[in-house]
Amino acid sequence: MKILIVADEEARALWDFYDPARLEGVELILSAGDLDRRYLDFLVTMTNLPLLYVRGNHDTEYLEHPPEGCVCIEDKVAVYKGIRILGLGGSLKYKDSSCMYTEGQMSRRVLRALAMTGLSGGLDILLTHAPARGWGDMDDLPHRGFACFNRFLERRKPAYMIHGHVHRTYTWDFKRETIHSSGTRIINGFGWTILEIEDKEQKKTGRFLPGTIRVR
Repeated sequence: MKILIVADEEARALWDFYDPARLEGVELILSAGDLDRRYLDFLVTMTNLPLLYVRGNHDTEYLEHPPEGCVCIEDKVAVYKGIRILGLGGSLKYKDSSCMYTEGQMSRRVLRALAMTGLSGGLDILLTHAPARGWGDMDDLPHRGFACFNRFLERRKPAYMIHGHVHRTYTWDFKRETIHSSGTRIINGFGWTILEIEDKEQKKTGRFLPGTIRVR
């Protein structure tokens, strides 16, 4: 399965100069936040693919005007062709904003997510906006990652963590991919990239809990 990942900066190759050939074989779009809602509207319209998203720290307008045709998975698990995806958007709080959280606030969200994913049989992809502390983040407060994400990765060990927030232009040490100590493959989705993973059938042992989003 091919998944298009977008975050932080609208790609001219996908908007101004859209060419369907660039996305050949893509089945799902994941947005890690901080994108113009009209850009997400455009991608859904042109590709006719499901798009799942979390909010970035600048996405306060999504609350009143969410991207049309897209599915918000904040604090929810979505399942697409057996791939289980959990969303935890927002960044570390550096000013008053509905899309920013203290470490304590995010820790409480992570605790609920641990319970949710434990009961539903596990997780394949963690979709966030901010990175995990010490894994692709920066030292300044606005771009510091959440320490509680590390605890989540160590407990659940999803195959992938996808985030944004740290732009390629912010640091000389930008890494598109790295491997967490838990074994999770971390992908910084800045701009756009395509992730190709092996197809898998819906696990017969998996459980659809109330609130699980089934994506078709």
